[in-house]
Amino acid sequence: MDKKLNETYITLGGYVEVSKYRYLYFMIMFTAYVLTLCSNCTIVCLIVIHKNLHEPMYVFIAALLINSVLSSTLIYPKLLLDFLSEIQVISYSACVFQWFAYYCLSGSEFMLLSAMAYDRYVSICKPLQYPVIMRKTNVNILLILAWFVPFCHTVVPPLITINKTICNFTLKGILCNSTIQKLYCVASIFLNIYGLIIFVNLAILPLLFILFTYIKILVIVYRHREVRRKAAQTCLPHLIVLINFFCLIAVDVLLLRLETEFPTIVRFVMTLQMILYHPLINPIIYGLKMKKINKHLLRLFSK
Repeated sequence: MDKKLNETYITLGGYVEVSKYRYLYFMIMFTAYVLTLCSNCTIVCLIVIHKNLHEPMYVFIAALLINSVLSSTLIYPKLLLDFLSEIQVISYSACVFQWFAYYCLSGSEFMLLSAMAYDRYVSICKPLQYPVIMRKTNVNILLILAWFVPFCHTVVPPLITINKTICNFTLKGILCNSTIQKLYCVASIFLNIYGLIIFVNLAILPLLFILFTYIKILVIVYRHREVRRKAAQTCLPHLIVLINFFCLIAVDVLLLRLETEFPTIVRFVMTLQMILYHPLINPIIYGLKMKKINKHLLRLFSK
């Protein structure tokens, strides 16, 4: 690429050689994107339409699935275009936006999972106070905070770096994540420290809170056998999603930031796990494990 292009665009160097099978890869990714949209949106629509699903737990599930749709839409359209292009490039401003939105939505995922854990904690441990604590106003506040808090955290680095001088114009990966900092001529100690603060506030602290609520729930379940079935039906799907998402984020934050050079195919597969597996597994888990949602799904597909 010429100098003028290098001043504006970043080359994404994390692709395996796809020229021979580009249309096959395109169809696979396009199918995955359509399935992601359809599965997530179907459950969201069921929750919106049916009044017996207008409970806080299902509202949080709908918000979580909407978050998955937004995350997929952030990545898939650009990825599909790249599979059909000879050279995979992205404008620097678009790369910075993708970097910001990627971690903002990831942080929102943890916040929504925390809200769901709190809802389960109140429902099982304080059932008599549940209608008061989880009234509509409080649920709306939790939803707003779930997106607003990550936004406030993650908007700072892009604002600081948008005008920084770039010396490296190749990004190893198929999307713009934390490795974007390797593009700059001078490494920023502030960004490294602030990135750690973001990781602690938006991932570690919510994880600890969720673990705390589940410990409290397990204590109640152990003492009262009659609530074990309820806990298993509502908490197990949430726990599966949490473990799955935290493992994927740990791979993204820790492995991709190591100085060790991973083979291109390894980076490619790890990233695909994040953008393929997680958005598709959420509707499957909640659709199959949540009894009320599963009941409406069976009615829908039996017509």
